[in-house]
Amino acid sequence: MNTKSIKNIKQGLSRREALALARLASQNQTIITIDDIQTAIDVPYDNAKKIANNLVHKRWLDRLKSGTYLIVPLAAGETAEYTEHEFVIAAHLVDPMYIAYWTALNYHGLTEQVPLTVFAATTAQVPAREIHDVTYTFVTVTEEKFFGYDPVAIDAQQVNVASVEKTLVDCADHPEYCGGIGELAKGLAAADFEQATLTEYLRRQGNGAAIKRIVYLADRLEIELEQRDELVAGFTAGYSKLDPTRGDEGRHVSEYRLLVNVPADEITTMVGDRS
Repeated sequence: MNTKSIKNIKQGLSRREALALARLASQNQTIITIDDIQTAIDVPYDNAKKIANNLVHKRWLDRLKSGTYLIVPLAAGETAEYTEHEFVIAAHLVDPMYIAYWTALNYHGLTEQVPLTVFAATTAQVPAREIHDVTYTFVTVTEEKFFGYDPVAIDAQQVNVASVEKTLVDCADHPEYCGGIGELAKGLAAADFEQATLTEYLRRQGNGAAIKRIVYLADRLEIELEQRDELVAGFTAGYSKLDPTRGDEGRHVSEYRLLVNVPADEITTMVGDRS
């Protein structure tokens, strides 16, 4: 951007708009709320809301949701094309939440796939939405399942991300949010996990199907589970689909109380394809 362009953009700001941006930027804030504007320049809420709307119109702010905005820095250029790290945006779209499922698999290096959707777990009801060509999908879980995450520094901000063990458990709980049973198998084969923690989290998750899937995959992949017998004792009586993203064609395996609708050799082949 040349000097003339910068000057023209600056002239488009009122004194209070420029002051609000300057003060918020000096605090290293990249995502702000109307309350932040109100506090930064000590104005009534309605005035702060009007300033936010003006800054959106002038493309200095990008609205993420009602009352929450992404600051577009001068370095974004004349087109004002800029975005924050996807995890940081997700954390500002709903609270509480933690990065989970396929996105967490990728974060921990347990899949070579780069999902086009950011998956996060939350206890709230939040519709999926698209921001800057990225889809954000929020999976609503019960309070009992909302555990097993750690704060991680992302671009100088703290974002909750599922631990390795909770990532595996969540993916076993809902394979449809991690790309299917093949991605879970790859993650289980590649993960360096704490055996006791995995067992604890599986039992705490309260889904017998998730336990069955983990035990079955571990056996197929020759991964020794130290507390396998304890996990087997948690099998539920009914038959669960190994991969709920697939149809009902397969065989019922009584040892695992599973409808195995994915051939065993396909699973080992998928894991073997991991680069």
